[in-house]
Amino acid sequence: MNYIEDNHYVIALVIKGEEVSTRMLASRIKKIDREMNRDIVFVIGGSLGLSEGILTRADFKLSFSRMTFPHQLMKVILMEQLCRL
Repeated sequence: MNYIEDNHYVIALVIKGEEVSTRMLASRIKKIDREMNRDIVFVIGGSLGLSEGILTRADFKLSFSRMTFPHQLMKVILMEQLCRL
């Protein structure tokens, strides 16, 4: 929370988040960047999930899968999706 500013758009990666396609994610990110002109912060939790404070602060809760992955692997999966934009 110390690194998240009021004007940041926070996307929390959580198992119970919304599952979207690559195109839908790209569209959302482009809209945030172009129309809202906000910096995006992705928050990846550990195996125990994220704190209630982060979940409350999140503007969007995103799930890549209902399975649990190590956070190091999620960084790679997230970057792969972002490279497709």
